[in-house]
Amino acid sequence: MNEENRQTPKKYYDQVSVGNRTKQIAYFVQQHDKNRMFFALQTQLEGKQVLVLVKSKRSGDELVKYLDSKEIKALSIHGNHRDSEVEEAQNAFNTKEVRILITTDRILEKLALFDVNIVVNYDLPFEIDDYFKRLRLVDEIGLSISLIDPVDEKMLAGIELMMKCDMDEQELEGFEYTKRPEKEKKEKKPRHKKVQQKAKKKAKKKEN
Repeated sequence: MNEENRQTPKKYYDQVSVGNRTKQIAYFVQQHDKNRMFFALQTQLEGKQVLVLVKSKRSGDELVKYLDSKEIKALSIHGNHRDSEVEEAQNAFNTKEVRILITTDRILEKLALFDVNIVVNYDLPFEIDDYFKRLRLVDEIGLSISLIDPVDEKMLAGIELMMKCDMDEQELEGFEYTKRPEKEKKEKKPRHKKVQQKAKKKAKKKEN
């Protein structure tokens, strides 16, 4: 065998290369059902180091609270946390003290994470490039799972266009979808007494 044949093929890290060699699964789900679906995915996630990306601090905190109610340990870090807290969460994940770390793309840029097995795109990012930053964490050796809300479908189309392949769309067996809860009508706050008094005075003037 000559020297040329013994050389390892060059590995490319462009969007098409990373997208085509990394396993990606997409589940279509309404936003209000995402916490329940994430919990239903635990059989796939069990024993793995899982990084969960959300768009908002609120989503991260609500997911942690929900998982805690199911006795599943997870950490959420975002812009409201101090740098020392971010570092502590990073270390807890890297030492496998914590199996599930939930964060935003902004905080992800500050993290140096090792041995990420699965990236869960709880929300697709605002920018396409951020999706590929996430994907590179599990490039070729791990798994990317995306929970696609109808709002995310335009972003999904853009991602698939950039990597020139489609995500593997699957349905979660046994998962029960629910209707979006109706928003309660907010009661109008009573007008301030001074405002009411001014209105009465104006009405009297018109009568006179």
